[in-house]
Amino acid sequence: MTQEPATARSASPSVPMTAEQRATFERDGYLIIRSALYPDEVAGARDAIDRVYAARAKAGSLGPDASMHLLSAVANCPEVAGLIDHPATFGYVWSILGWNIHIYHSHLDVHPPIRVPMPFRFDWHQDGGRQNREIETTPRPRLSVKLAYWLSDLSEPGRGNLKVVPGSHVVNWIDGPPRRDIQWPDPEGAIEVTAGPGDAVFFDRRIWHTRSRNYSQHIRKAVFFGYTYRWTAIRDEFAPIRASDWFGRLTPVQQQLLGGAEDRGGDHAWGHDPATTPLYGWLKERGFLTPANPPLKP
Repeated sequence: MTQEPATARSASPSVPMTAEQRATFERDGYLIIRSALYPDEVAGARDAIDRVYAARAKAGSLGPDASMHLLSAVANCPEVAGLIDHPATFGYVWSILGWNIHIYHSHLDVHPPIRVPMPFRFDWHQDGGRQNREIETTPRPRLSVKLAYWLSDLSEPGRGNLKVVPGSHVVNWIDGPPRRDIQWPDPEGAIEVTAGPGDAVFFDRRIWHTRSRNYSQHIRKAVFFGYTYRWTAIRDEFAPIRASDWFGRLTPVQQQLLGGAEDRGGDHAWGHDPATTPLYGWLKERGFLTPANPPLKP
């Protein structure tokens, strides 16, 4: 479901989701945020990722199809740090997950056009890995959400678009082949999400999704950030970020999202001390705290 373009950057750094947006997200499992980034923000992020891509190409570190799927987005490309709490998108994250959060997983993606047909592979999945094997509830808990920023033109299908099954975030299993290399149709109701440069997609990690094959003339470029609760382990490599000379120039909220607040010890990550958790303080100042995320100790 598409949301209206962001028009009031002066409301920075973000505002809560509306009741309508929340209802749509809970129903469909995703939202499209049109024009989340201005053209100059798109160009800046794309140029930075292009530099990373060129360095990886020079080092011989690209995939066999010349693609790049590079984890730890900010560690490898500090220029995208401003996207982690962007005013047009971050409100969606804390509206759903609350204040005790960090980024646990992120990646930079570059997928050039495919020139030779690739072998079939059924890649439909839910994010979370072992969570989907080791948590036995139905449906599984949300646990995390993801923001995808599109930096290239995916306004038509077949350009490496995100493919989703709307509403499938409350379904633990979908029909699939006995092996991933066996030809199998897309799940019923599957769609390709079309987006332009600067659009963002906010989605529940449980939604069944995959990526279309890019047989177009366009290079697919995107940045993904996964947000979860601070008591969930970080997958990204954040130690180099915290040791960098520019980490101290980030805002306290950005430092929290990149794992900086974890230096205070294990109980802090469990939300035992909201007064020294930057996002809690930021939301409290603006009256954005909700009864759904109270402190453990009043």
